[in-house]
Amino acid sequence: MSTASINGCCLTSSSSTTTTSSFSARRRPTLRPSVVASLNSSPSPPTLIQDRPVFAAPIPLLTPREEMGNKSYDEAIEALKKLLSEKGELKAEAAARVDQITAELNTASADGKPSDSSVERLKEGFVYFKKEKYEKNPALYGELAKGQSPKYMIVACSDSRVCPSHVLDMQPGEAFVVRNVANMVPPYDQIKYAGIGSAIEYAVLHLKVQEIVVIGHSACGGIKGLMSFPFDGNNSTDFIEDWVKIGIPAKTKVLAEHGGEPLGVQCTHCEKEAVNVSLGNLLSYPFVRDGLVKKTLGIKGGYYDFVKGSFELWSLQFQLSSSLSVKDVATILHWKLY
Repeated sequence: MSTASINGCCLTSSSSTTTTSSFSARRRPTLRPSVVASLNSSPSPPTLIQDRPVFAAPIPLLTPREEMGNKSYDEAIEALKKLLSEKGELKAEAAARVDQITAELNTASADGKPSDSSVERLKEGFVYFKKEKYEKNPALYGELAKGQSPKYMIVACSDSRVCPSHVLDMQPGEAFVVRNVANMVPPYDQIKYAGIGSAIEYAVLHLKVQEIVVIGHSACGGIKGLMSFPFDGNNSTDFIEDWVKIGIPAKTKVLAEHGGEPLGVQCTHCEKEAVNVSLGNLLSYPFVRDGLVKKTLGIKGGYYDFVKGSFELWSLQFQLSSSLSVKDVATILHWKLY
């Protein structure tokens, strides 16, 4: 099997606190995507876990007075400005806040509700899709309305930068996609991993997919966590450590072969090796083994490097042993696309 690594689901977050003489305001964290460059360079990866709340309710800058709720728009703004003038020590930051509030009020919709740019983005996106894609491809969407028959099942990372349909130019109906942190396929377990197990079962037995492709990627935060967590039983996360430990065999191999390398380089190797672990775990699903034996199903590993703009794909050959079980024999095919 080929090896390598992933580094960056962007699980990092940071929050800043601004303090004045009379108050402190906690701001929401901003997500900071990390990018680990290449095998030959090893910039320091970002901190994955911080011992502070990831999401904290912001402390109000001002406590509004009840009587303001009964005033008109103009009266409310004037009352707010008056309130600020009484709080001299808040002037600098509060003035900026007032400008923001005023702008939001000025963009209120006809029904009196403030506009929401995030909601508008979703609305605009759907309108564009409906006009430019849905209505221009009636045959495609007419067929999809009858049912789905995808050729591929793709297991990919939840990282916002690596949408498999976008990267591989898939049309609706071509791929049954499952995305999770670090694109992991866990071993067969009807209780602990029923979510992804049900997806694999549905894809193989009901949709009759021909290929399962597990795709890793560069700069994956989930793999960075896998390589960084001590796994000593003292978890610092609610879910992440228990999930990425699926890839511990990949971590063990990378440390054995590249233990002297910087963390960033180790992560890059582990990104691909974790894909191979997932391919091995697929063999623990009886319906996957059955498909391999009958040659109705194939499994492949993939790796998307969004820093370099490259994509790798490899295939594994399987054969029947004397005990009629399926086992991995060798890597028989490997492409690198630029």
